[in-house]
Amino acid sequence: MSFGRPPSISTGFSPTPPDRGSFPLDHFAECREYMKAYLDCLKKSGSNSTPCRHLNKEYLECRMQRGLMDRDDWKNLGLANL
Repeated sequence: MSFGRPPSISTGFSPTPPDRGSFPLDHFAECREYMKAYLDCLKKSGSNSTPCRHLNKEYLECRMQRGLMDRDDWKNLGLANL
């Protein structure tokens, strides 16, 4: 019987990798300036992401360079034509 802990711990816990599209938070604000620029652009364009795609690419590049997400081809991220 497990008092005060989840029952899965007593049966053995095996971690699983996160689903595609989920990635670690930027706890040290390494890419905050890129994120803010992208969000400001979205706000100015009325949430139309098309004029902000270059900023999205810069933000994702920052995350990939700092190991906050796995490197992936731009075509898989929908940004190949930039």
